[in-house]
Parts: sequence; structure tokens; C-alpha cells
Amino acid sequence: MMNSDVSGFYKLPVKERLDIVAREGGLNDEERDAIGRAMLPLDQADRMIENVVGGMTLPLGIAVNFRIDGVDKLVPMAIEEPSVVAAASHAAKLARPEGFITGADEPVMIGQIQIVKVADAKAAAKAIRARRKELLAKANSLDPVLVKFGGGAKDIKPRVIKTLVGDMVICHLIVDCRDAMGANAVNTMAEGIAPMLEEITGGEVRLRIITNLAIYRLARAKATWTKEALGGEEVVERIIQAYAFAAADPFRCATHNKGIMNGIDAVVLATGNDFRAVEAGAHSYAAYKGKYKPLTKYEKDANGNLVGSIELPMAVGLVGGATKTHPTARANVKLLGVKSAPELARIIAAVGLAQNFAALRALANEGIQRGHMRLHARNIAVMAGAKGDLIDKVAERMANEGKVRMDRAQEILKELGQ
Repeated sequence: MMNSDVSGFYKLPVKERLDIVAREGGLNDEERDAIGRAMLPLDQADRMIENVVGGMTLPLGIAVNFRIDGVDKLVPMAIEEPSVVAAASHAAKLARPEGFITGADEPVMIGQIQIVKVADAKAAAKAIRARRKELLAKANSLDPVLVKFGGGAKDIKPRVIKTLVGDMVICHLIVDCRDAMGANAVNTMAEGIAPMLEEITGGEVRLRIITNLAIYRLARAKATWTKEALGGEEVVERIIQAYAFAAADPFRCATHNKGIMNGIDAVVLATGNDFRAVEAGAHSYAAYKGKYKPLTKYEKDANGNLVGSIELPMAVGLVGGATKTHPTARANVKLLGVKSAPELARIIAAVGLAQNFAALRALANEGIQRGHMRLHARNIAVMAGAKGDLIDKVAERMANEGKVRMDRAQEILKELGQ
């Protein structure tokens, strides 16, 4: 059984970290190399997108200490921003031994079919409902493999909306995508039933495409941080006050939710999923009820401990796209030990909650810059020309002085005779 509680992981040399990850994750040599490789082979990249000329590598880190639904997890995170992986790892450590309790809906997505030039929109919607079984049968005939595995089109829901150019009928095709993100299956079905919808309504179909506002595919996570672990009741109060600020003010809320996505996008990227789709779904869900709101909530329990929770759409898959074609993504999925798309969604939700908690704790206590700039100092040292052991020496001096700047890094290098 995996043990994610790895003390001093960040202090170890890269090779030793990789050895631990491979051992705990049960990775073979090929999978270990895929995670440790800094560059995707060009012949593989050329098969993934068009006009390939090279690659741009993001650092791949491992968040330690996560216990999710009673099981330890080492979580791969692909991101360029310093402090994110460290913050998630520390948040997970503070939540132990219980860790995160998670849940997820079935992997159901919505395909939208736009019908215009309808003489009577309400009558057209009623006619669509009357032909529901025929429409679903047609949709499912287009993807028998998905149906075989328990997925497929489950419902069709017509809506009448008023627009700048008149009334439109918008059909929502509800599709269980199983372990796929679902865009290809949903779009194919939406296009396939378009002629039937034109015949039923007398209108003309225009757009036929999935929506990223996946309200039927939500993932949730919850954790409790004891007041003792946080340093007292005052820290709990400060975090709740920070949350209340975000809940009341959209300017603060935008950055609050961005912090959540720091963690979520990093895992989505590491597993080869579509982070733009997940981002779109998250932020549209935050505004779904008419006001832009935090994706997390914080409150005290009866003992004065901090309880945090998160809920958001999580349209991720294990089949199709880069998840299957990118060797590092495949190895990362194996490292996580997930067997279904909802299981992956639950882990990602837990990381988003951990990331948000870590940011609020830092903001409420000491300000975000102290820890962030200490890690950023290494980047500044490298940019100033430091190499080898000098990188850490220059970074440490800047961090201790509170002057993490290019000019100061250059001054320190001169003082050290470089």
C-alpha cells in the first residue's frame, strides 16, 4: 500500500525523489523514465498536434502527504509557478490523519443543439419531448461501444430562450460518457440527431456542441483542519474571514478561485486532460446562480476546528486524447492508481481544496509573499547568473533579507566573487 507521508521529500535529490515515487507508485522502468523525462519525443509530439516544431516543458512535481478517502496518494502536478506543490503538500499534511473525504457525480455531459427559424418555439419544444425515445435511440446508435459500457444518451431536454435575434429552441442532450471526458462522443451524437430535430420542429439547426458547464458532473471534497494544527482559534477565525471576503466581493473572489485552479489545473495537465475545459466549467459554475461565488466554503465545527469543502464541475477522463497518447500522462495516471473518471475527479477536487486552504492560511497569517518569494528567489538567482551551489546561497540571502530582486541577486554574486 502506498505511503504518501514522505518526510523531507523536498530536501532529497531529484533522483531519490523519483526513486521513491516509482517504488510507492509501482512504476516500471519505462514509466519511471516517462515521469523523469524532461521532453516529449518529437515524433510523439508530431502525432498529437499540428505544425510541431518542438516542445515546451513544464516542471512536474509530486504533492506528498495526501490521504483521500482513507487511501494515501502521491499526486503529480505540472506547473511553472513556485510554492504551489509545496503548499498543497503542507495542506494535506495538516489534514492528516483523516485527510480528504470526496465524492463525484456520474460522468454526465451536456450537448447543446441550437434550433432557429422556428415558427412556434413552445410548440417545437413540446414536439421534441414527444419524440424523446426516437431521438435517444438515434443518438445511441452512433456510439454502440459507449452504450455497451453503460453510457450513452440518457435524456433530451428542450429549452426556449430569448435572444437578440428572436426565440431559439436549445436542446440539451444528456450523455453519460463513462471514463471519457466526452467531447467527441457528445458532439457526434448532437450532430447525428440534428436532421431529426429539423424535421420535428420545422426549424434549422445551427450549433451542435458540448457545453463545459457540466452541472451534472460535479466533484466534491471536504476536510477538517484542527485548531491545534493551525495554531489556535484565531487562525481559524482569520481563514473564515478571508473566505467571507471572497464570498462578498467578486474582485477578491476571482483570485480566490484562481488559487483553487492552481492546484486543479496542475493535476489536470499532469494527467493529459483538458485544463481549458475544466477552467471554463469551474468559473461558469461559480457564476451559475447569478453571482460569481467561491468554489469553496469554510466554517467552524462544534469543536472550533476549520471545515473546508469544495464543489465544482470536473470533466476529466482516462481514455482518449493526451491521457492515452502522452507517456508521462499515462505514467501519472498509474501513479494515482485511479480506475475510473469519477475517481480521478475526486482526487483533483481534493487538491483544489488543499491549494485554496493553503493560500487562505498564508494570506490570513503572514501574507502570501513570504513563502512564495522564498521559493521564487531561486528563479531570480538563476536569472542573475548564479550556477550550482551559488543558486541556493544567493536565494537564501535574498529571502532572509526580504529583497528578492534581480539587482540584489547581482550584487550578492559580486560579493561572492562571481
